[in-house]
Amino acid sequence: MELFDLTGKVAIVTGSSRGIGRAIAERLAEHGANVVISSRKAAACEAVAAAINARRPGAAIAVAANISAKAELQQLVDETRAAFGRVDVLVCNAASNPYYGPMAGISDDQFRKILDNNVIANHWLIQMVAPEMRARREGSIVIVSSIGGLRGDAMIGAYCISKAADLQLARNLALELGPDNVRINCLLPGLVRTDFAKALWESEEGDRRAADTPLRRHGEPDDIAGAAVFLASRAGAWMTGQSLVVDGGVTC
Repeated sequence: MELFDLTGKVAIVTGSSRGIGRAIAERLAEHGANVVISSRKAAACEAVAAAINARRPGAAIAVAANISAKAELQQLVDETRAAFGRVDVLVCNAASNPYYGPMAGISDDQFRKILDNNVIANHWLIQMVAPEMRARREGSIVIVSSIGGLRGDAMIGAYCISKAADLQLARNLALELGPDNVRINCLLPGLVRTDFAKALWESEEGDRRAADTPLRRHGEPDDIAGAAVFLASRAGAWMTGQSLVVDGGVTC
């Protein structure tokens, strides 16, 4: 247990009112971390925080924030520090994908939204928490990317482009932050049964993808959560700048 012990650590998890983000927040809390639940809707965040606090009183707070608004992200960080005094772990999980189809049909506004929410917002949050991590010479940042960042896709190409950018963001920042013992890595899920990806896994194409997956199923949110605990904890202490694939074997 010592390798995965997060007692006393404070973690912000964006997009954590449901799906992968919620599963990550719940598992981080189970391993001892205090967690900050954040997404756009306050009521949904408060419900998840209440469920965690029912098991570990005082372990979670809810701070609603829109990742497209820099001021709201700064408030998220400020309220975390006010409640728990520090930020040890940042999980950039929230993302957007407002467009399905070939790149020829995407509007400028849709493309900008994807890049702003999936890449720029992560950059903002990291800039907000990295200085204190560097000062303490300890911290872990996890960006939830996607196997889409490793290959093309005719339906979600813009999303894949943004997720590939996250991989490079982690690599670059690993070089910058590493000398101060701050680690940054990416998690690359395959197709996971979340509301966010419902249009993919509920379709006939989704059935085909499951049949072609070596483990013969789509992922569940909790399949990703354990990898996040590993990257956040001392178990992943010598891992930075990496892309950890969790996809049931699809990319093999």
